[in-house]
Amino acid sequence: MAMEPMESRSVLTWIIFLLFLVVAVAPARGAADEEPEECATPVSIEAACRGASETYHAVAYDHCVASLATDPRSKEVGSSSLHGLAMLATRMAIDHAASTESKIDDLAELEPEDSPQARARFNHCLEQYGGAADLLRDALDNLKAHIYGTAMEQLSAALGASESCEDAWKGEQSQSVPVAGPDRETQA
Repeated sequence: MAMEPMESRSVLTWIIFLLFLVVAVAPARGAADEEPEECATPVSIEAACRGASETYHAVAYDHCVASLATDPRSKEVGSSSLHGLAMLATRMAIDHAASTESKIDDLAELEPEDSPQARARFNHCLEQYGGAADLLRDALDNLKAHIYGTAMEQLSAALGASESCEDAWKGEQSQSVPVAGPDRETQA
């Protein structure tokens, strides 16, 4: 059951990409209730990913483009604006966090009952990913309502889930860390 060390790159990458988009969208917001022209102006996935990868080294341009372009939701009306891409990336991050939480839950069920330390670590990870998914859902609601400041706070708070989960397993040999693969598996 041992796997390679968990990489939080995918969830972190999406959240960093989201923060980039929200930062790009938020300053453009005017006082009016209408979406500013800059937020509604069509932008290509490539341009958004280029901007994110140039601003944040954790965002891999090719992975960003491939992930967004292959998601069927990218074809929906409105997803070609910065606001739409921010909402799409948030939905993808929610899916990823929920999928990772489910895989960790499956692994926890395989853990022997006589391993209270491992069970406590699994429970910690489940709480972290569950909390991250909830924060991301709240951020999506705030993005929909154009409340970008609150959405940014929620996205920032969600950043710590995978790192906290990994920290719970520090000191274990990498081949004995059972939660080591789920985050990487859901990237593909």
